Formats: sequence, structure tokens, C-alpha cells
Amino acid sequence: MGSLLRSASLMILPALLWGGDRPSLSATRLDTWDQVIHVDGRLDEAAWAQAPVVSLTQQAPQPSGATPFTTTARVLVAPEGLYVGLRCADPEPRRIAIHSLLRDADMGGDDTVALVLDTSGDGRTGYLFRINAGGARQDGLISGPESLSLDWDGIWEAATTRDAGGWTAELFIPSRTLRFNPAKDAWGLNLERFVAREQLTLRWASPTLDAKLEDMSRNGLLVGLQGLDRGRGFSVTPSLSGQSFRDFPTRESRSRVRLGLDLTAPLGDQMTGVLAIHPDFAETEVDLQQINLTRFPLLYPEKRAFFLEGANLFQFGLGLEDKFLPFFSRTLGLMNGEVLPLEAGLKVLGRVGDLSVGALGVRQQGLGDAPAQTLGTARLAWDLDPHLRLGYLGTRGNPVASAPNGFDGADLLWHTSEAFGDKNFLVGAWGGRASGDLPAGDRDGYGLKVDYPNDLWDLTASWHRFGDALLPAMGFLPRPGTRQSKLAAAFQPRPASPSLQWIRQAFFEVEYLRVEDLFGRVESWQFFTAPFNLVTSQGDHFEVNVQPEFERLGAPFEIVPGVVIPVGDYRFDRYRIQVESASSRRWQASSTVWFGDFYGGRLTQWVRGAGYTSREGRWKLVASSEVDFGHLPWGNFTQKLLSVRNELAWSADLVLSAIAQYETESRNLGGQVRLRWTPRPELEVFLVGDRTWLNPLETGPMRLVPQQQRLSFKVRWTFRP
Repeated sequence: MGSLLRSASLMILPALLWGGDRPSLSATRLDTWDQVIHVDGRLDEAAWAQAPVVSLTQQAPQPSGATPFTTTARVLVAPEGLYVGLRCADPEPRRIAIHSLLRDADMGGDDTVALVLDTSGDGRTGYLFRINAGGARQDGLISGPESLSLDWDGIWEAATTRDAGGWTAELFIPSRTLRFNPAKDAWGLNLERFVAREQLTLRWASPTLDAKLEDMSRNGLLVGLQGLDRGRGFSVTPSLSGQSFRDFPTRESRSRVRLGLDLTAPLGDQMTGVLAIHPDFAETEVDLQQINLTRFPLLYPEKRAFFLEGANLFQFGLGLEDKFLPFFSRTLGLMNGEVLPLEAGLKVLGRVGDLSVGALGVRQQGLGDAPAQTLGTARLAWDLDPHLRLGYLGTRGNPVASAPNGFDGADLLWHTSEAFGDKNFLVGAWGGRASGDLPAGDRDGYGLKVDYPNDLWDLTASWHRFGDALLPAMGFLPRPGTRQSKLAAAFQPRPASPSLQWIRQAFFEVEYLRVEDLFGRVESWQFFTAPFNLVTSQGDHFEVNVQPEFERLGAPFEIVPGVVIPVGDYRFDRYRIQVESASSRRWQASSTVWFGDFYGGRLTQWVRGAGYTSREGRWKLVASSEVDFGHLPWGNFTQKLLSVRNELAWSADLVLSAIAQYETESRNLGGQVRLRWTPRPELEVFLVGDRTWLNPLETGPMRLVPQQQRLSFKVRWTFRP
């Protein structure tokens, strides 16, 4: 089979590909430990002056265009890791944008620099490291050219300084933070700078409009990496957490102190094993609430640290997104909002030659009717050539029942960034079957996606089939028993006329989504259009949408308590008007209104937001609201979701954040206050307070009755002998 796949790939390649040189940068070696680099954002050590300098080129909006935002970079390599320094010239440094010092904050409106590393050499997976001009860090795992998760937190350092000529960034990435093959002398590397107020991007490698930073196949090469110290490959991370809980209605109180331990050990040159004993997630941020007016469950992202390390190795299928996740780690250790403690967890991550490996097993304690369980998943991906990957994913176990359950699936991905010269083109297919104690029905699923994601034209076609008994207990499938097809096209010109220079880019979009049952009967369809959608040169956004829809209800649908939509066919038209100020501004505002027909009546959804950030990014306040007014033949309803977020930062290593959320359906007010202190990169301290209140009054003034309170602390320290 491998020879057939290679032959098919080689038949396609000559028609689509052309060769190109990759830029190369030689890292300057620090061969003695007395050449100390202090990560302070100054680049004033002698070694920096000896390092080769590379310049970044404008990537957008004018590839290779002249710009006053000159950017240069240097790289030093020492046994302990990589040092990266960037100098960012700015003719108006007072206008440098900083909106948060919180780790992994949204930096879309900030002046930032970033680098990506492909340490495995597979041209697909890698690491992202980004900092803003205030020194706030953001890091993530890349699993494909359009797949980036920012939930992973590695151990690394960064600092910045600002002066009359711009700003300087200095980063240190320890070699022990990365998984890599010590036999390789070169890694894939790309560098990027973003100037928020100008919506300007500069790039080292592949400075073209169609190139995405996450596309590892477009990287340059960083050479001279021999001799990186992996230590013994071991790390020990003890943690101490404590928690006190109080339930006000029942007057129940309890406290606990829990010791945890993570042990990391090498299993080969590129393989790592991680054993977690009593993993604890006391520091995890609260979920953001959502209003759900659909018949289907919503997807909430994974935020627990243990499951995020190596998460990019478990990605399955192209373009499945929230349609189907055969393995979804949030099914482990959680049941209906209740925490099921984990006794232990084991992970194996890495590569063996052209084969990438991800395996995860956990021992979950029982709770109520849910027995104790041992649950596991494994993911293998074989790189047949630089463009073609064949993969397998399997799961075993049922987190909420003793009945057996499993899933086995295979996927195929072909990707190039050189189609028709320099365009992105992807083709992906998948197939799988559920097993175990399942209801009678079709246990199979399969699908195909063709994607042409480029700057001027973005074209997509996909088709997926999900059996009605395709029910992996460790997965997420909101609509089993359906066939789903989608066609989407976006024409995205960048006007060149002088009279239209205020428009950075326009987006003319159409998307048709059709969902049928397994017999071909239509269950729903949507036809989304964007006749007016543009972003200004400063980043302000204006959009108008028209969306005809159809829904067939085969069973009554209780959209909110007391309002039941009966069985029937419903055809309606929805409209949207959206206005958003540029995220680079200190004062921000946004407003989105959906209105039109809805299940035989009318529905208006109004989402508003406003925010303010101090000049240095040390204080941030954001308020948002969603109000939905439904007027249906079967009843009227009003749904509200209100939230306020506040951040107070003394530095990028000491940040206090708070969030309050109120939702009218449950009449529940929830709040969380979270202090994160990182005195050293390998040491973190968390203090977290959560409290909920209930408003028992459906009408009239709000009266808040305390419900639950949880106070938590956690100290986590990593030792690397």
C-alpha cells in the first residue's frame, strides 16, 4: 500500500510543484558556560555582536515592499538551548500597542514578534513562541498548516525593552523544553513581526501573502545545532495543591491537600514518556459560558495542562473541526460538570524515524454510578514522503460507564505549499468505526476534504458521513446519523486603487452547508453570504451577511425551558450586521446583530462589547453582553449572557485576572479570581477563587443567594537533572 501511495503522490507532484531555495541562518555557538546571556531584552552581551544578522521582509500587505519598520534577528546556540534576539525599529515608538501581560492572551492587536520551530523535520508539526512588546508570552503546538493550539505552556524565558528607536526582544528556549532528534544539525525556523496599528507583517522565510506562519513546509533552516544538551532526559515536577469547598444551601464544607508528581523520561532519541501521579487541575481557568439555541451540544476547549502537552500529535482528519472528534480529552476526568479525580496518567510522545507516536492512558476514579476506569488512546502517523501522511487513531474505554467502547480510524493527508507555483493545497480523507456496547445501527464514518486556502481565493469542498451508531465514548460527535457536505468560496482582493487605500482587504464569501440523514432526507441547510465584508488599513472591520436556512424537526425541540417548537419543516432567513473597532486601539468597541425569521417567528441576537487597556498593558477591562429576543408562535423568551473581565499586571510574571459571568436561563452568576506568579520559568504559583450565586427571581430586582465557593492554591516546580 505504501508504494501505491507514493506512486500516486509522484503522479500529482510534477503538475503542481516547483522547487525553491530555503533561506538559511547559522546560529553562533556559545561553547563555554562562562559566556552568560542575561535575558533582559537588551542584547548587550558581546556574543550578540558576533552573531550573523538576518533581516525580515514585509509579507503583508505589500510583499517585499519598503517599510520604516526595519527588523533584524540573531540566534545564539548554547548547550542549554537557543537564544533569539530581535531588534524592531519603529518611527513612532509611543504608538506601540500592548493590550495584555497575561500569558497566552489574545495578541491580535499587539505589536509582537514570533518564531516557529520544526524540531522533528517533518515539515508539519512544530512549536510557536510569541511575545508582545510588553514581554507577555504566548506559546503553542502546531499540528498542521492550519492547525495551531495555544493551550500548551512550555518552560522558556522572554524579555523586552523599549527606547526612542523602537523595541528589542530577547528569548531563551531551553533545549529540554523541546522534543528533537539530537542527530539533526538543522531545524526548520521562521521569524515574524507584526505591527498592530499598521496591520503590517514582516517575515524571514516565505514573505508571500499565501504563506502562513504555521506552515512548517515554508520554513527556512536554522543550522549549527549540534551539541544541544538534553541532560539525562529526565524531569521531575512535584506539585502541591490545596482546596477548600463550601456548599451554602447544604452547609457542606470540605478541604483537602493533594500531592502530585510528574515524571518525564527519555524512551529513545525522539521519544518521551510522562507519568503523572495524582494529576490535579486546581489552576485551570473557568470556561466561558455560551448561549445555545441549537439542538446540539456545544464544544468547550481543553484547558488542563496534562492533556495539552503533545496534543498536536493526536489531531485526526482534515477539516473535521467540531463536526467530529474521535478523541476529545475533555471526556476524561469530567462528567456533567463534575470532576472525576484521576489516580494516574501515562503519555508516550515523539517520533521513530518517519513515524510520529502519541499514546495516552489514564486511571480515572469512580464517582456515583460511574465506576473506576482505565482509558486509553493511541495515534500513529507515518510520513510517506514530504507531502503525504498516513495515520491511525484508536481509543479504548468508556469514561462514564463500565460497558466496553472503542474507535479505530485511519486518515490520509496530502499537502503542498507549492501548488501552481506557490499556492497552498490540501486533500484529506478519513474513515473509522466505533466498537463495543452500542445501539443497533451504522457504526462507520468517513469523509473527504479538498482545501485551497490562499490569500486571493480560499476554496473548500468537504463531505462527511457519520453513522447513527458511531458513538465513541471518548469522542465528540454532535450530529450522528448524518451526511454533511459543504462548499465554500471566498474572493479576497486587496484594492490597489489610490482611492481605496483605506481598505486593507475585502472578503466576498459564499458557503453552502447541507445536512442529510443516512437515507438522503434533508435535515438542515444554510447558505451563508457576505456581500459586504472589509477590513480597513487600521484594522477596523465592517460586515453584512445574509443567511437563508432550513431546519426539519423530527421531534419536538425545547429551545428554552417552557418554549417547545413542534415537529415540522421550517424555512427562514437570517441577517447580520457587524462592526468592530481595530484591536490595536486602547479603547475598543464591537456590535453584532443577527435578526430575521426563526422557526415561524422572529429572533434578534445582539452581541456587544467594549474594552479599555492602559498604555503599558498593565490594566485591562472588557465587558460584553449577548441578548437574544425570541418571539415565536409557541412562546416568547429573552436570553441574556453578561460578562466582565479584568486584568491587573505588575509584570508579565505576576498577573491577577478576574471574570464574572451571568446567564439568565440558569439565573447563575459565577466569578473567578486567578493569580498567576512565575518567579522563575520552572516555578509557578497559582491562587484561584471561584464562587457562584443564584438569582431566585425570574422578574424584578436581582437578588443573589450564595451557592458554592471554592478556594484553591497550587505550586508547581520542575527539576531537570
